[in-house]
Amino acid sequence: MSAVLPPASGGSPAADGTTADLSAGAGGAPRGGFWHDVLRRLRSNPTAWVGAAIVLLFILVSLLAPLLAPYSETALPGAREITPTSIPGPGEIPGFPLGLDRFGGDVLSKLIWGAQASLQIGVVSTAYGLIGGMLLGLLAGTFGGWVDNLIMRLVDILLSVPSLLLAVSIAAILGQNQNSIMIAIGVAQVPIFARLLRASMLQQRSADYVLSAQTLGLGRGRITMSHVLPNAVGPVIVQGTLSLATAVIDAAALSFLGLGGGRPETAEWGRMLTYAQAELAIAPWLAFLPGICIAVTALGFTLLGEALREAMDPRTRAR
Repeated sequence: MSAVLPPASGGSPAADGTTADLSAGAGGAPRGGFWHDVLRRLRSNPTAWVGAAIVLLFILVSLLAPLLAPYSETALPGAREITPTSIPGPGEIPGFPLGLDRFGGDVLSKLIWGAQASLQIGVVSTAYGLIGGMLLGLLAGTFGGWVDNLIMRLVDILLSVPSLLLAVSIAAILGQNQNSIMIAIGVAQVPIFARLLRASMLQQRSADYVLSAQTLGLGRGRITMSHVLPNAVGPVIVQGTLSLATAVIDAAALSFLGLGGGRPETAEWGRMLTYAQAELAIAPWLAFLPGICIAVTALGFTLLGEALREAMDPRTRAR
């Protein structure tokens, strides 16, 4: 065996399953390694720029909500302006550029605070799914045999249930609160990450550098953690970015179904949609504005995830 063990972050699986050396470009010129090449391709991709701009705006609004929002999350500064047949719309009352909701809350403030709630739910729930899925995928891809069969049958059972239905069931069992939503969405994402990491690890196990490591007498644990896992985690990172978009939509859906708990006037995009249904005839903007926020945020994460997938795909990087 003449293959050389690649560094943890310096190799990437080529289309034929072998590990390509990305540290040198055409003619042997250094190119800075795998992640340097990924960043270079992202910088030249307009889709990545659009997705990154949307995601960055969403994150900044979420983090700076206390400074950007004119009113607090549950404040009702316009309660006296609400009547059974009239809800002031955008620009109708000074100081409320996007109008009021049915409770008298400032819609602009609710949208800003809702971005913070959506970011928290999306990041935490995706982290739950990523940690659980990678743990199961790592065990299945490392040990194989009956361990692999047992884990994959469990994953198959979870995949047999639609993800949103599974999340609704878990959230209903755990109770109506934000923590239940995050756990429910995270559990629904576990089988996706588990299967993806297992498949990527199985592909890497047949690579030449793994056979070389085995010939040198390295243990299975060291080979897995030092070489196989770092080279197999790329697709999982991409899926994690795409799952953030799904998590934002699922969180809004669960809140829309009344599983988010909290007070009715609490700022959260899905909850805003729920309480806007009764006023669609007289105040359609109450549903339109949070719906646009959800759609644009999900679009940003999707565009960034697709650009990252393309940048890390060995078939497109070889062109």
